[in-house]
Amino acid sequence: MAKPPQETAGSWRWFKCFQYDKKQDKPSETRNVLLIVTALITAVTFQAGVNPPGGVWQDNDGGHTAGRAIYATRQTPFYVFLISNTLALSSAILVIICLTYRFPFHFEVWLATISMIITYGSAVFAVTPKESVRFRYILCAAAVPVLIRLLWEAFNRWGGRILDFLRSTASSLSVLRK
Repeated sequence: MAKPPQETAGSWRWFKCFQYDKKQDKPSETRNVLLIVTALITAVTFQAGVNPPGGVWQDNDGGHTAGRAIYATRQTPFYVFLISNTLALSSAILVIICLTYRFPFHFEVWLATISMIITYGSAVFAVTPKESVRFRYILCAAAVPVLIRLLWEAFNRWGGRILDFLRSTASSLSVLRK
């Protein structure tokens, strides 16, 4: 896939040898590497959501409820964790869906992925005290990668026309003001 580094002046930039090279790297190999990386990210983030850092309370003593995340007692850090973890999970899942599109069994992969997302959401809902997190923010975090991708695709497809329209509208408004 990549060439081994050569000893030259400035060889501290060895990492350039391992970067993606469009001329040399095959698309199928690149797709396989991306699938492995995103599968690992998905597994780690799913596990972190189902079994949050610090674990869950085992009893109902001391004003807490069994089965709720211990880390949730620190609302802000737990909130940052949940949003970041959900953002990472949904980004990785989006990459997996995009990379496996039109593969054999794509529908089954899609169905399994949707089921996993529902399981993740249910687990997060189960371990999170209702008063500690506003779930609409977590849902927004889950939607961010999809929205960014849709905006990116729309801009690539219609960006030139949109910019032309905005320019003509701006010039029309400036003419009207005079």
